[in-house]
Amino acid sequence: DTITRLPDYYPTEAERTLLAAHAVDIARITAATTVVELGSGTSDKTRTLLDAFTGTGQLDVFVPFDVSEATLREAAQMLTARYPGVAVDAVAGDFTRHLGHLPPAGQRMVAFLGGTIGNFYPEERSAFFDAMADTLRAGEWLLLGIDLYKDVDRIIAAYHDDTGVSEAFNKNVLAVINRELGADFDADAFTYVPFWNPTHTRIEMRLSSNHAQSIRIAELEMEVELAAGEEIRVEISTKF
Repeated sequence: DTITRLPDYYPTEAERTLLAAHAVDIARITAATTVVELGSGTSDKTRTLLDAFTGTGQLDVFVPFDVSEATLREAAQMLTARYPGVAVDAVAGDFTRHLGHLPPAGQRMVAFLGGTIGNFYPEERSAFFDAMADTLRAGEWLLLGIDLYKDVDRIIAAYHDDTGVSEAFNKNVLAVINRELGADFDADAFTYVPFWNPTHTRIEMRLSSNHAQSIRIAELEMEVELAAGEEIRVEISTKF
């Protein structure tokens, strides 16, 4: 959430501006009575959509879908107070596996915003769209937010802030593996490297090993050997 508010992280405000300009048209064209948001988080930007849908009097149900139950509970309380005439039916789950758990109520529009589709590898994108096609009924809608290809320096700057937030976010994966799988990664033994991959038009968030090291992952009974300069690819964000 902090990353999305960084000055150089352009996607959030760009998408917010687009939604503000077109939310009323989206509500009119889709005629949706149920709005589903995948990866809703705090549902911050979604309020622009919800304001448009409630403004027409057509919205009956909002379904925030997120992996974090705690975030969902907090967002649901806020949304219930803001939109008293709308039922908030939150779903905790992984949208790469649990689309079948979406409530079937009303005429649905599924919003998948933030350019999150760019975090998928091509085969994962294909599987997601297949699952979405199986989930949506004829006449229902998918509102998809993507980040377009642009100046490479601007893209890299969005993922390499001076405050170190992006670095901490990506190094956190090591802390999670240590905690959940009994590994002994040392985050200080890695340097954060955002790398532009022109072949796939994507930014890759990598962690480069500062020296040769051996990491034990106890729960997997695995030894990971890394040479100096060898990299772990943590995340991707494809630009279209």
